[in-house]
Amino acid sequence: MKPLFLFPKLMEEVWHSKKKIIKMRFNKQIFVALVIMILTSALYRVLPGRPYGFAPQIAIALFGGSLFANKKQYAFLLPILSMFISDLLYQVLFTYHLTAIQGFYEGQLLNYILIAGTAVFGFGLQSNKFSKYFIGFLTAPTAYFLVSNFLVWAQGGGYHHAFTITGLIQTMVDGLPFYPYSVAGTLVFGAFLFGSFRVLIPKFKAI
Repeated sequence: MKPLFLFPKLMEEVWHSKKKIIKMRFNKQIFVALVIMILTSALYRVLPGRPYGFAPQIAIALFGGSLFANKKQYAFLLPILSMFISDLLYQVLFTYHLTAIQGFYEGQLLNYILIAGTAVFGFGLQSNKFSKYFIGFLTAPTAYFLVSNFLVWAQGGGYHHAFTITGLIQTMVDGLPFYPYSVAGTLVFGAFLFGSFRVLIPKFKAI
């Protein structure tokens, strides 16, 4: 039997052990939720008939930036992992002539980098201010639209417009039909991701 004067120390050890167990379960719940989120979004991206550009990858990047604000390498990994899984599914379907869309294509790495880069807009999304989330959900797809179309113009790919201001404007105009769907997808999936995690984990803190 332990002496009574050791009881406070014993209780402290029990408390720290309990905190570690709670933390392990908490992190496991987040891990499982993230896996489900990535797989679901990847499967959604290959569904036929959805508007092109209406996808959850930018929303995932924002959520990753918010969740892993203190470990930023994981924030960039989330959207890349999601896109790779869905592109792999695309490639399998393409191989068996079930879709005309190839999973792996020229310039894919650059697109991965651009999507992952939008995670920076999620680094400050930990508050309860609706305006912050709304601005982030608009800014991220807008930045992606502007940078991606600028690179298309600069590299002479896609639309093949002249290397002039007029050619740049024409490239942006040609890409406009995809922009509203990108914003809508970010808003819808962003609201779902952040909303569901706020419900499941009320004391949400960046990792």
